[in-house]
Amino acid sequence: MKRARERARVEKQKEKAARRIARAQQSGERQSPTDPGEDPDIAHIRVGPQAKEEWQLDPEVKNEE
Repeated sequence: MKRARERARVEKQKEKAARRIARAQQSGERQSPTDPGEDPDIAHIRVGPQAKEEWQLDPEVKNEE
C-alpha cells in the first residue's frame, strides 16, 4: 500500500509539472510578438508631471507663447 501511494504521489507531481510547462508555453504565445515586455496601453505614459493637453491650457498664456 505504501509503495502504491508513493507511486501515485510521484505520478501526480509529474502531471502537475507537465501542466505547468504547457501553461507557461501558452502564455508565452499570447504575448505581443513585437515587444513582449511593453504594454501598448501604457507605453506612452512618462513618469513625473505630465504636459497639459490643448484643452487644459489657459487661452491667455497660449497667446503669449
